[in-house]
Amino acid sequence: MAGPKLDGAGNVKIVTIHEAQAILQRCHGLVELMAMDVKGSRPITGGIAQLKRAATPLIGKLKGQFGMISDVVVAMLLASSRAGGGDQTKVRTMREFIAAIRQQLEIAEKQVLEKHTVHHEKASDEASDEASEEPVAE
Repeated sequence: MAGPKLDGAGNVKIVTIHEAQAILQRCHGLVELMAMDVKGSRPITGGIAQLKRAATPLIGKLKGQFGMISDVVVAMLLASSRAGGGDQTKVRTMREFIAAIRQQLEIAEKQVLEKHTVHHEKASDEASDEASEEPVAE
């Protein structure tokens, strides 16, 4: 089943959102690996560095069309690198950011589909509408 037809800007935005969702999935996997490290009483510093490397392209990809979502990704990276607080708290915060970013991407996708869907009408419908109109007397 094919999706709705989109105009050019809508296609570009949908492609950007889908690529961002793939990158976000990778980031989510890294956060879950850090959660396993916390559970096993191992340090998560290596995981934070991997998360920064994985999420940096996401910032660049979203900045042009979805700047506010990009700012949330930046906030997640800042929160992950802050000193203080325990590793468990950092993992919980990163999980919440990942969920928020995923939710915002889904909302953005729905808005793009609503705003950029192209509605084609059949030529026969247009011809019948024009024929049914009565001329206006001046």
